[in-house]
Parts: sequence; C-alpha cells; structure tokens
Amino acid sequence: MSSTSLPVSPPEFLQLAGHPLRWQLLSELARSDRVVSELTDLVGETQNLVSYHLGKLRDARLVSARRSSADRRDTYYALDLMRIGSLLSDTGTALHPGLRLAPVADRGGPKKPVRVLFLCTGNSARSQMAEVLAKTLSGGAIEAFSAGSEPKPLHPNAVRAMREGYDLDLSGRASQHFDVFASERFDWVISLCDRVREVCPEFPGHPEVVHWSIANPVTGEPDDVTYPLFRQVSAELATRIGFLLALLNDRISQGEPHGRQ
Repeated sequence: MSSTSLPVSPPEFLQLAGHPLRWQLLSELARSDRVVSELTDLVGETQNLVSYHLGKLRDARLVSARRSSADRRDTYYALDLMRIGSLLSDTGTALHPGLRLAPVADRGGPKKPVRVLFLCTGNSARSQMAEVLAKTLSGGAIEAFSAGSEPKPLHPNAVRAMREGYDLDLSGRASQHFDVFASERFDWVISLCDRVREVCPEFPGHPEVVHWSIANPVTGEPDDVTYPLFRQVSAELATRIGFLLALLNDRISQGEPHGRQ
C-alpha cells in the first residue's frame, strides 16, 4: 500500500528570494551597499516598487538599513550574508538532509596578489583596521593599504580592538591622505564611510569600486564608552573581508585577473 505525503510549503526564504526583483536587489547588494536611487537605476524599476520590496527583505532581516552619514536624507542598504548563508543551509536541509551546506572553510588569501585600498574619512579607525585584517586573514596575499580624506591621528580604541580581538598591533601607524595613492593602481578600492564615498577620487587602472557603509565608532564620547563600538566594527570588517576573500578566490579560479570583473 503506497503512502502519500501532504504538500509542504517551501521555506519562507525561497518565497522571498525567489521573486525576480527581490533576487535582483539581493544580487546588487551582494556586490556593494547601495542607496535606493542607485538600486532603482540598476534594476530599472520605480522607487516605490523598489522600496516596497526592500521593506519585505528588511522585515525578513535579509538586508539592513542605515542612515547615511554623508546625507541624512539617504539610507544605505546592506546584505546580511551570514544570515542568508544560514537560511540557505536550512532550506537545503528542509528538502533533504544531504543538502545541508557545510560551513565556509577558511579559504585563506587568493593565489595571486591583489591590491586593495580601504578608505574612510579620518584613516584613524575603520580603514586602518580593515587594512591589517585584510593582510592577516589573506595570509599576506592581499596587498592592503588605507587612507582618508581628512586624516586624523590613529584612535587608541582601534589599537585596543585589534590587539584584544585579533592579537594585531596597530600602534605607531600614521594616518595619510588618499592623495598619496593618486597615481597608484589598485584592483579594488573599498570605501567604508559614506562621507568619503562622496569625495573618492578616480584611481588609474579602473579598479573595482565597492562601498561598505559602516558606522563611525568615533562618536566624541569617552573611549571606555565607545570601545564596544570599535569591537563591533572590527567584527563586521572581519566578516566582510572573509566574504571578499571567498569572492576573490572564486573569480581567480575562473580565470579573472586579480579577481576583478
């Protein structure tokens, strides 16, 4: 006697991400943080429609939103890659246990040297931390640099966060203006601050330009108050750099020079 199983609804993640426009939005945000006006141009749809679907993705915590520090009228949207990876694993398992995704292994750095420039306004915290994390997590395969539009002295909490969280020494490093690199070629230029994105110069060689909208942990409050913010920023940078390494390795394995598009 044969048995039949009752119909099972697909996981909510599939229903959300499977919509063509929402999949387009997720794909664009996988590359770079964006404001709504940029997304409307990229997907060719009206602002109302894009905002509606972004709302659906925000409700599901697939994307996050943060008010721009450059123009408070704008909001940057970012993709939560860690959550999406977890949901993809759960989705596969719901269909068959053999489809459970294995955790992303430590891939190390790309097999070919990649030059990456990290930018923020002061070059006093975010970009300095990103530089040393990229060098370390890639095993030195990423030639990382950092600079700012309005250089300020290295913040002591940046030094502390790197020392206590990653056993890395930032002490003694000097901040520098991005004009220092005006004639240099990079494979990637990554802005970490909404303000510096607005004034970021063009660098020779047509590097891949990406924006990560990361809140400034320097708020003007006492160092002991803001230190947890520096720890949060360092953790977000480490996560994003980990995904960047996976992307670079994948592109290079497909024969793309230096992981660029």
